[in-house]
Amino acid sequence: MDSLEKQLICPICLEMFTKPVVILPCQHNLCRKCANDIFQSSNPYLPTRGGSVTSGGRFRCPSCRHEVVLDRHGVYGLQRNLLVENIIDMYKQEYISSRPSPERKVDQPMCEVHEDEKINIYCLTCGVPTCSMCKVFGSHKDCEVAPLNSIYQTQKTELSDRIAMMVGNNDRIQGIISQLEETCRTIEENGRRQKSKVCEKFDHLYAILEDRKSDMNLKVNAEQEEKLNYIRALTRKYGDHLESMTKIMETGIQTLEEPEMALFLQNAKPLLQKIAEASNTSHLERVERGYENMDHYSVSFKRQGRALRNIDFARDDDEEEDDEVEVGADVAGRPGQTASGEVDSLNEALPPLLPPQPLSTRRPATSS
Repeated sequence: MDSLEKQLICPICLEMFTKPVVILPCQHNLCRKCANDIFQSSNPYLPTRGGSVTSGGRFRCPSCRHEVVLDRHGVYGLQRNLLVENIIDMYKQEYISSRPSPERKVDQPMCEVHEDEKINIYCLTCGVPTCSMCKVFGSHKDCEVAPLNSIYQTQKTELSDRIAMMVGNNDRIQGIISQLEETCRTIEENGRRQKSKVCEKFDHLYAILEDRKSDMNLKVNAEQEEKLNYIRALTRKYGDHLESMTKIMETGIQTLEEPEMALFLQNAKPLLQKIAEASNTSHLERVERGYENMDHYSVSFKRQGRALRNIDFARDDDEEEDDEVEVGADVAGRPGQTASGEVDSLNEALPPLLPPQPLSTRRPATSS
C-alpha cells in the first residue's frame, strides 16, 4: 500500500492527486490545479479569466522536463486520467476500512523544571503536583508532600460530591423554573379572565344606556306624534273653513253680477247671513305660543359623566354583588335590570324623563 501511495503523489504539491487528474503527453500525471499553477508561472503574460489561462501556451513537465504544448483551451484541454482517479478512490476506501482505530494514549506529564522527571508526588503546601527532584533539590524541598494516588482519590471524591451537590441544586433550580413558568401561565389566565369580566361589566353598562335611550326616545316620539296629529287635524279644520268661505265668496261675486234687483235682494240677505257666520272663527281652536317646543325633554349628564370618569376597579374593602337583580318593570311592562358595582350606581344616577303635561291642560286657546 505504501508503494502504491507513492505512485499517487503529485510531483508539484507532494500530496495525493486531487481530482481532476490530467495526463500529459509524456504520460506523467498532475493535478489540474497544479498543472494550471505551473502553467501560469511559465506564461505570466498570457491573458487569464477567473485565475485560469484561457489561451494556448506551453510549459515543461516537472518530472521529465518534456515540453507540453497546449491548445486554445489551456490546461482544460488536457485529457483526464480517469484510471488514476478511480485508483485514488479505491485506495482511499481501502485505507479507511483497513486503518485501525487509534488507541488513546495516556501521556504522563513531565516536570517543567526537570524535563526528564515524571510528576509523581503532590505538594500539600503549594497545592500543586510536582516531581521527586523538586522535593529533594528544587523549590519544594521544604514543603509537605503526599503520594499522588492518595490525593487523587481524595480530590476525586470531593469533586464527585460537589458535582452531585450541583446536580441537586440544578434539580432544585429546575423545579423553581417550572414553578415560575406555571406562575406565568396562571397570571396570563387570570388576566384574560379579569379582562373578560371587565368587558362583561361594560357591555352590561352599554345595554343599560341603550335601554334608557330607547325609553326616552319612545316618550319623545309619543308626544311628537300626538302634537303632530293634533296640528294636522287643526290644519284640516282651517282648510275646510277656508274652502267654505271661498265658496261663499264666489257666490257673493255671482250675486253682485245679478242685474235683476228683486232677484238680487232675494239672495243678498241669506248670503249676508252666511258671510257673517263664516267670518266668525271663534269655534276654531288656536295653537298656544310655544306649543311646538320640546325642550322639557332635555337631559343633563354632567353627574353621570363624572360617575363614568370615576369608574375604577373595586377596592379590597368594597363589596361587589355577583348576581344581577331585577328591580321591577317600567310603565310599558318591560322588566328593568341593574348591574353590580359601578353599574348599579350609574343606573340609579340616570336622570328621570320628565313626563309631558296632558294635552287637555295645554289645549290651544279659542278665538273670541
